[in-house]
Amino acid sequence: MHNKTLTELSKGLRSGEFSSVELTHHFLNRIDQLDGVYNSFITVTAEQALAQAAAADQQLAKGNTPVLCGVPMAHKDIFCTEGVRTSCGSRMLDTFVPPYNATVVENFAAAGAVVLGKTNMDEFAMGSSNETSYYGPVKNPWQTQCVPGGSSGGSAAAIAARLTPAATATDTGGSIRQPAALCGITGLKPTYGRVSRWGMIAFASSLDQGGPMARNAEDVAVLLNTMASFDDKDSTCLERPVPDYTATLNAKLDGLTIGVPEQYFGDGLNPAVEQAVQDALREYENLGATIKDISLPHSNLSVPAYYVIAPAEASANLSRFDGVRYGHRCDNPQDLEDLYKRSRAEGFGDEVKRRILVGAYCLSAGYYDAYYKKALQVRRLIQQDFVAAFKQVDIIMGPTCPNPAFEFGSKGSDPVAMYLEDIYTIATNLAGLPGMSIPCGLVDDKPVGLQLIGNYFDEARMLNIAHRFQQQTDWHQLAPPSITNVSLQDESIAHANGESA
Repeated sequence: MHNKTLTELSKGLRSGEFSSVELTHHFLNRIDQLDGVYNSFITVTAEQALAQAAAADQQLAKGNTPVLCGVPMAHKDIFCTEGVRTSCGSRMLDTFVPPYNATVVENFAAAGAVVLGKTNMDEFAMGSSNETSYYGPVKNPWQTQCVPGGSSGGSAAAIAARLTPAATATDTGGSIRQPAALCGITGLKPTYGRVSRWGMIAFASSLDQGGPMARNAEDVAVLLNTMASFDDKDSTCLERPVPDYTATLNAKLDGLTIGVPEQYFGDGLNPAVEQAVQDALREYENLGATIKDISLPHSNLSVPAYYVIAPAEASANLSRFDGVRYGHRCDNPQDLEDLYKRSRAEGFGDEVKRRILVGAYCLSAGYYDAYYKKALQVRRLIQQDFVAAFKQVDIIMGPTCPNPAFEFGSKGSDPVAMYLEDIYTIATNLAGLPGMSIPCGLVDDKPVGLQLIGNYFDEARMLNIAHRFQQQTDWHQLAPPSITNVSLQDESIAHANGESA
């Protein structure tokens, strides 16, 4: 049952093949059996999920329900959930229980989706490997000695391990696309402002964007239909109609022009990854697309610009966590200064501290013009490169990551090497463009991702382009060899008998 896609599960619920309660039991049992290995969930909300499933079954019996009604899913633990711990992967928020839901969470609740729990993540979304979480690293279901990518590695690993058919995620510099690539699933970062950030705990406010993850583009389109909305509580959310992202999935690609940046195929790219991407581009040519070489001349500046802008914004956003109002508070502070220092020192991990210090330095009076202002100027040049490119092509493609999943600890002593794993994804966030990763091959028995970069608010076309590729290939259908197949019937009977399937 867990091998069905979200769309297939939705159809099964409507046809009466199974109930939402049965389906929810099935996934909760899988989480209970398998997540001790993967550590993809921080919090499992079993009681709440079963109550939501029972309510969904009542609605399904009446008919005419939203597509997601009764379908299980998970939320990245960066989205505030009323009455359920929202930790952001940090000791700082280990005991934080929000009194409200994020807008994204509200949207899925209104659609009748069943929430299985909150997924693990790099602390405050700072990381490319899911090794910085206070709750321990997430393991890649394809090879458990390897990272799943970050910061949305918990969501990606849970989907790859068939513990949930879908999950929400966030992307500040590649945190949807990179783990999607390393775990062999599909993930989309929408245009900045397409999805409300209200109730999504901020890392870098001008870069953060929520988006969906699932097995394939069709499921991602269904999720984005619910996730995207205008929200007057979020001043960065743009008031634009939300199209039906599933309506044009099957449109033909004749006449499509694909731009391939020369800067994405140089030193640092694993040759086997490059071959997989080139094979995918040839598949698109077979579908009627034209490949055109383009240049993004300032793309080499995206990493240094990002690692000035993002830490600067993070240092401002995380200043609120001071041990006074909410979050971790040290024991027996001697005075106010001691309260601040020890609460923050104990509550934040090393990577978060590193970025706060870098950001505070870049924003300081003596260095603002030399670093932060200069980074903003570079950001504009990067954006202009994309604007010029989209006058020539319809979509841009290249590798999502330079390498397949790497082993735990292999980059921990070199933060710069870790940062370079996002070298192909960061520019999209700096420009505010939509980006997507779809599976396109295996290297050393580990998944490889093809990145699609679209023009502003062109998510429907991106999903169409991704879907057409997935109709011709089966990379998105591959499952990690370690995944155990347990039937829904066996699990349901075991649950009814009070046993562990």
